[in-house]
Amino acid sequence: MQLKNPDADVYAPDGSTVAEALVKTTHLAVGAHQDDIEFMAMHGILECFRQVDRWFSGVTVTDGAGSPRSGPYEDCSDEDIRKIRVAEQRKAALIGDYACQIQLGYSSEVVKDASNEDVVVYLKAIFEGANPEVIYLHNPADKHDTHVACCLRSIAALRSLPEDKRPKKVYGCEVWRDLDWLLDSDKETLRLNDRANIAEALCGVFDSQISGGKRYDLAVHGRHLANATFYESHEVDTCDRLSFAMDLTPLIKDPSINVADFTLGLLRNMKDDITDRIARMNRKG
Repeated sequence: MQLKNPDADVYAPDGSTVAEALVKTTHLAVGAHQDDIEFMAMHGILECFRQVDRWFSGVTVTDGAGSPRSGPYEDCSDEDIRKIRVAEQRKAALIGDYACQIQLGYSSEVVKDASNEDVVVYLKAIFEGANPEVIYLHNPADKHDTHVACCLRSIAALRSLPEDKRPKKVYGCEVWRDLDWLLDSDKETLRLNDRANIAEALCGVFDSQISGGKRYDLAVHGRHLANATFYESHEVDTCDRLSFAMDLTPLIKDPSINVADFTLGLLRNMKDDITDRIARMNRKG
């Protein structure tokens, strides 16, 4: 696989070739920006950490050049911040013991342009090379345009694969909207019980964003703690940290399903649940 974008970057911490790294990949995440993978796909990273039969790989689609910056990074140019963010993502891959980390280096504008097929073409090549069992994507109800665009490009790439090459499970993960609003029956609950130290280290690597004005490390940790505590009202906590996800597998198995209709169906389930509960609690006798 040759990446024609000059800003693309491929890194395998153990020195493998990209082909060698992908072929052993069992869990793969596609994130829009540097740090998205660690915030949304921690479940996959920890599932594979130091395992001999499971390997995690990450794909970051954009170059990160347009990120907000302040403090020690406020005078950085777009090119400066791009290089810093690429290096931070490599550090995360090393800490997380990834099989490989691919950074496609596209601008957000390119990713959001549905008429540009480049992102879909490269994602398809990566999926074919890896043939992973589990894939983590952004979810289509996210409020960040680039995240939703990455989700849609990934779905398009997965749908273009032969049926026997499609993953067993595809998760749509939470970043710029949590997924607490999903009905419990519609939620995928991803337990993050083990190796909190690795999770904290991974989220803390992205200093250009944290010292640059956004405490993502604290916010992500807080979300996972809150998910675990508020998941069940009538039971004691059964795990320390939880991440929520949508099950996007039906969208890959049946390409005729409209993504918007699928997502709004989940929202209607919540609407119906609220309507029914209020009606029941107002019922007399």
